Amino acid sequence: MTPETSPSSPSPSSPPSPTPPPRLRRAVRALVLDEAERLLLCRFLLTDRTGRPFVLWAAPGGGVAAGETHLAALRRELHEEVGLALTDDPPHVWHQEVVDPRIATGYDGVVNDYYLVRTAAFTPAGALGEVALAEENVHGTRWWRPDDIAGYTGPDLFSPRDLWTPLARLLADGPPGRPVRLGL
Repeated sequence: MTPETSPSSPSPSSPPSPTPPPRLRRAVRALVLDEAERLLLCRFLLTDRTGRPFVLWAAPGGGVAAGETHLAALRRELHEEVGLALTDDPPHVWHQEVVDPRIATGYDGVVNDYYLVRTAAFTPAGALGEVALAEENVHGTRWWRPDDIAGYTGPDLFSPRDLWTPLARLLADGPPGRPVRLGL
């Protein structure tokens, strides 16, 4: 038998094997806004593929465990990262799907579902504590005024990168009827 006709080789007329769907890390995030419409963001210290460090400011939240609902994961993550207890079911306002293996180690990309949480200002203090949060690359939090996000020109990144545009629309129009789709 020649290699072209071996039983383990597909025949020239057989269709190619289907590409498996991407493995995406599923996560929930909270757009926590206080009464002054400041947005609470977590400061992530990360390294890129070349080992160069960078800072990413992202909404508190994290992975959805197998069998866990989005709202249960959101409640758990907010308690762990910033010490906030949710009493209501917040509206689902944004959906972000990014297929890019550079985004989340061990995955082909991410799916982030964002929920709008309005609360009085508070001093964030996650139940996990600083050491455990640092092990998850979280190194602090900050309340950001919308104008500070819009005018930011420093080296740090936001997630999503153009955070200001969908945030401005959310602040002006309120929660959408269905989640707004976002890119990177």
